[in-house]
Amino acid sequence: MTSSEPTPLWDLPEPPRSTPEPKATPAKKTPRKPARSRKGQQTPAPELPVAKIAVDIPLAHLDRTFDYQVPEKLHESAVPGCRVRVRFAGQLVDGYLIERTDTTEYERKLAYLERVTSSEPVLPPSLHAVCRSVADRYAGTLSDVLRLALPPRHAKAEGEPPAAPAPAPDAPDVSAWSRYHHGEAFLEAIAESRQANAVWQALPGEDWPRRLAEAAATAAARGRGAVLVVPDHRDLTRVHEACIELVGEQGVAALIAGLGPAERYRRWLSVLRGAVRVVVGTRAAMFAPVADPGLFVVWDDGDDLHLDPHAPYPHVRDVLMDRAHATKSAFLAGGFARTAEAQLLVESGWAQQIQAGRAELRAAAPRVTPVGEDFDVARDEAARVARLPAVAFEAARQAFAAGLPALVQVPRRGYVPGLSCGHCRTPAHCRRCAGPLALPGGSADGAPRPPACRWCGVPETAFRCPACGSVRLRAVVVGAKRTAEELGRAFPGVPVRTSGATEVLATVPGRPALVVCTPGAEPVAEGGYGAALLLDGWALLGRQDLRAAEETLRRWMAAGSLVRPASGGGRVIVGAEGGLAVVQALVRWDPAWHASQELDQRRELGFPPAMRMASVEGSPAAVASVLDDLPLPGSGEVLGPVPLGDYDDEGNAERERALVRVARPDGRALATVVRDAVARRDARKAVEPVRVQLDPLDLI
Repeated sequence: MTSSEPTPLWDLPEPPRSTPEPKATPAKKTPRKPARSRKGQQTPAPELPVAKIAVDIPLAHLDRTFDYQVPEKLHESAVPGCRVRVRFAGQLVDGYLIERTDTTEYERKLAYLERVTSSEPVLPPSLHAVCRSVADRYAGTLSDVLRLALPPRHAKAEGEPPAAPAPAPDAPDVSAWSRYHHGEAFLEAIAESRQANAVWQALPGEDWPRRLAEAAATAAARGRGAVLVVPDHRDLTRVHEACIELVGEQGVAALIAGLGPAERYRRWLSVLRGAVRVVVGTRAAMFAPVADPGLFVVWDDGDDLHLDPHAPYPHVRDVLMDRAHATKSAFLAGGFARTAEAQLLVESGWAQQIQAGRAELRAAAPRVTPVGEDFDVARDEAARVARLPAVAFEAARQAFAAGLPALVQVPRRGYVPGLSCGHCRTPAHCRRCAGPLALPGGSADGAPRPPACRWCGVPETAFRCPACGSVRLRAVVVGAKRTAEELGRAFPGVPVRTSGATEVLATVPGRPALVVCTPGAEPVAEGGYGAALLLDGWALLGRQDLRAAEETLRRWMAAGSLVRPASGGGRVIVGAEGGLAVVQALVRWDPAWHASQELDQRRELGFPPAMRMASVEGSPAAVASVLDDLPLPGSGEVLGPVPLGDYDDEGNAERERALVRVARPDGRALATVVRDAVARRDARKAVEPVRVQLDPLDLI
C-alpha cells in the first residue's frame, strides 16, 4: 500500500450558514406568511433516509463509511451495493452504497447523494464482507481491494437484459478420484454441500483440468457455485474446455483481466446475476461473486502469478481460503508440487491431503536420473557440442526412435544472458555503467557480435577481468536460443521448436522434435514426451531467494509431469547433484516430504509461513517514521532496515526496507498496527510514499 501525494484535508463540508432574517418593522403588525421551500430544495427519502457510503479514496485514515442523506428522487434507485456519486471535501467522487439506515451518529446536517451512477447492486453484502476481510488481512484499504474485485462499469453491457440461469448439469462420473486416498470422500462432501478442505497431490500425467471440472460439476449439480483459479492463459483454456464438456457452455464463465471492457463486465454480471454457476479464470477471478458458492479451487498455488502486484497485494490462496471459511464451502489447493504454505494447512489439521499410494505413483511417474554439473559428456562429438551428458543424449535419441518429442528446460531465455571470467568466474561487468555483460547472439559482417552490456548496450571488445586479469569469458547460463542452436547441430534432421517469453506454445504434436523452453512455458505433447532434459539446475538452486529450492522443485515437477511413465520409456534427466534434498524429492516424486522439510527450516529461521511478516519499503526517513509509530505485538521483532537499489551522490541509500516479524497468532494484530500507523501518516499529509506488504514472497 502506497500513500498518495499531498491532498487537501478531507472532511465533510461545513453546513451552510443560515441567512439572518430581517428585523420586523414595529409599525407593521401584519401576520407572517408560511415559509415556502426554496426552488430545487431536496427532501429526504420517506424510508431509510441515511446511506452509508464507502468513498473511493485510497487514504488509509479515511477507510470507513460516511453518512449521506438519500433524496426522495433517488429513493427507489439507491439500493445497497449500487454505485453512487457524492460530494466529498468539495469534490465529486465515486462511491458504493453499503447500507441504508434510519439514523446517523453524525451531529451536523448531512449532505445529499448527488446521483446514483448505476442501480445495479455490484457490491452485495457477501462481496463487501470478503473485500473488507482482505483489506484487514493485508493492512490495506477497502477502496484498493474494490478496484481489484469490481471491473470497470460498461453502461451498454449493463443495460442488456439478464440471461436466464443455466440449467443444473448432471452429476459427473468421479471414479477417477478413486486413485487418490480421500479423493472420493472429498467429492462426496462437495455433493452433500458439506465444508471440506483439502490439498491435492496430482499424479504425473494426470488430466488435472478434467479432475477440477469434475469437482466443479459436482457442486453445480447441487445448484451451488464454484470458482477455479489457475495461473495463466494456457491453464485457463484447458480448464475452461473441460468445464464446458461437463457443465455446458452457458453454465461456465471465464474471467480474466485481459478481456475487453464490455465483455469482461458482461461475463462478470452474468456471474453476479446468478446466470452462471462455474467461474474459471486467473487471479482476477478470485473475487468472482458466485451465488451460493460450494467450492473454491486454486491450482499450483506456488506460482508467483497468483500474487496480485497491486495494493494491498493479496494472494489467491489466502483469499479463497477466507471465502471458503466464511461461506462454509469446500476448498481445494491442487498441484504437482507442494508449497510450505499448503503443507502448513495439512500439518495444522485445517486441510486433509489427497494423494495416491506408492503403487499408483510408481506406475505413473517417469524415471528420474540426476547428473552433476561437472558431468562426463558422451564420446560422440555431437553430444560434446550440445553440452549434454551421455545419459541425456541417449535419452533424447531413444525418445526420437520411439517417435516421441523430447523436452529441454533451460532456466534463462535469450542467447547467453550472463557472462563471467573464464579463469576465476568473477561476473563480467560493463566498464561504462557496471552493468552485466551478455552475448546478444547473431553476427555482424560475418563475424559473431561481441559481448554487450545488458543495461546500456555498449559493446565490450577488449574485456579484461579486474580480479585476475584474464581476457577469457565463459557463459554463466546458456539461454534457450543458444541451447536450441547447439541441440539442432547435435541432432540433425530433428526439428527444434522454442517456447518462451515471445511465443509460448500450448501444445506440440506427438512426433520427434526437440522442444526447448523456459520454466513455465512447457507445451503439452500429444501422448506425452519421451524424455525431459532439465539443464543448468544449479542456476535455479543458486538464486538468492528464500523459495529457491521450493520453486525449483515446482518447475521440475511441472516439466516431469508431461513425460510418459517409466513403463512407457519416459525419462527425466536433471542437471544437479543427486545428494541434494530437492533432487531426492524429484527422484522419489515426493514433494510432500520436501515441503515438510522446508516448513521445518522456516520455523527454525522464523520465516513465513511459520511467522507473519510485514515489509515496509521507502525512503530512509519514511521507513523510520513508520517504525517509530509502530506499537508492536508481544512477539514483534524488527529486522533492518537494509538499503535497496541505488545510492545518492553522498553514498546514502535512496530506498530502504524493514521487515517486521510476529508469531502467527499475532498476524491480525500486526496488520492492524501497520494499517493504523500508515493511516496516521496519511492524516499528517506525509509526502514521501511508503510501500507496505504483508507476507511478501521476496524476502532476500
